[in-house]
Amino acid sequence: MISGQIIDVPGIKVGNMQDMEALTGCTVILTEKGATGGVDVRGSAPGTRETDLLSPINLVDKVHGIVLSGGSAFGLDTASGVMQYLEERNIGHDTGVAKVPIVPAAILFDLANGNPKIRPDKKMGYEAAKIASSKPFPTGNIGAGCGATVGKFLGFEHCMKGGLGTASIRLNEEIVIGAVVAVNPLGEIRDPSNGKIVAGAYSREKNQVVDFMDFLQQNKEMMIKAGTNTTIGVIAVNAALTKAEATKISQMAQDGYARTIYPAHTMHDGDTIFTLATGNKKVSIDLLGPMAAKVMENAILNAIYSTESIAGIPAHREIFRA
Repeated sequence: MISGQIIDVPGIKVGNMQDMEALTGCTVILTEKGATGGVDVRGSAPGTRETDLLSPINLVDKVHGIVLSGGSAFGLDTASGVMQYLEERNIGHDTGVAKVPIVPAAILFDLANGNPKIRPDKKMGYEAAKIASSKPFPTGNIGAGCGATVGKFLGFEHCMKGGLGTASIRLNEEIVIGAVVAVNPLGEIRDPSNGKIVAGAYSREKNQVVDFMDFLQQNKEMMIKAGTNTTIGVIAVNAALTKAEATKISQMAQDGYARTIYPAHTMHDGDTIFTLATGNKKVSIDLLGPMAAKVMENAILNAIYSTESIAGIPAHREIFRA
């Protein structure tokens, strides 16, 4: 059973905003007291902001927020709204003359659904930051997952609904690790416990989901353009990590993508995972890494199980209903 949310991690707030007519939105993860950040970009078509700053060899190590957004590269503007919100509250990296909020971001492509001329912008980012809280939030067709889809290797006309998912795992009485993810891959989603497809390319003619691995073995050409997919997520843990350790956790959490998304990390995806460390207790990376991958698995499945059909795009519960 999938349980918990990333807000179970102390120091984490989440805010979601979306436009249900344009079918796009953004998800803001706030760490107002600052968190050590890391990132791993594994796909070949990413859209990101401030990821270079998270490299262990670079100076600033505290992050004040992360933005996951729809709207393709246009959606990176949402981070400016989050920066404005934080600056108004005197939160940011102290340069002596101003406090500069550090807000990395990643985007996914959802322009093929809804209205492609309406994208998440600075105002939407500000509003999402404004409502961010440590209270549980809905998943599925919300935030950055509003216009997300899966299974586009046969073309957008065969896709199924992706969405926003979250989960958490309590390691002991003190340490909690959580994830939030916007699921929007080229490929299909499988349940790692049994290997069964739970969302993918849906053939209306055959009334079935097409198996990507079977499709690939037949050497058929994929009907999709580069840069029109991506799964973007955040791992958070209330442990003490260096930037190098946070980056390693992001790398290991990518195993959660590989276990659920077939295929992951393609030339058509921009798969990215951020890690935020909010605590002061040292925990073994060999413990946190596998748990990060597991909680990311759970969050991806939560996204798929939470989605609802919209704009003619079928969801898991419609196709796989009992």
